[in-house]
Amino acid sequence: MKTILKILGILIVLVILYAVFAMLAFSKDYHFERSVVINAPKEKVWQFAGSTKAFNSWNPFIKPDKNIMITYSGTSGEVGDSYSWKGNKDVGEGQQTVTAVVPNEKITSKLHFIKPFEGEATANFILTPEGNGTKVTWTMDNELNTMMKIMKPMMESQMGKTFDQGLGDLKKLAEQ
Repeated sequence: MKTILKILGILIVLVILYAVFAMLAFSKDYHFERSVVINAPKEKVWQFAGSTKAFNSWNPFIKPDKNIMITYSGTSGEVGDSYSWKGNKDVGEGQQTVTAVVPNEKITSKLHFIKPFEGEATANFILTPEGNGTKVTWTMDNELNTMMKIMKPMMESQMGKTFDQGLGDLKKLAEQ
């Protein structure tokens, strides 16, 4: 019994030490990105990344809810192009609005998350020529609150899987 209590005590101390380390060491500024090279010209890739409706044809974040409710507004592919979503607990609720567009090169969006956690982020799709294809870089930037700093390693793992899934689906669509 004493051995179990010692192990439990050590685990609790390690968790506390990690939490303190994460709060002090991890910056509140968070940047995440993934890239893929697609064997298609950037004009074709842009058809699947240059508007909120196009993005939602492969958006990995909405896939966990087959009954998600999406409402679009604004002019597709232009500043102000927007969609709101409301889904199950896995998808949450929020809004994404295009804030800048350089056709066939870059689209920037502001994300407002409402549920399960309130938050703001900025996302970019950047298309650059690479060989005979197009390199697509998907970025997301936001500020981490204390709890998110503690969860950063788990969050990065999940974000990596989700971004990779989405970029893989984009690649399949654009290469058809």
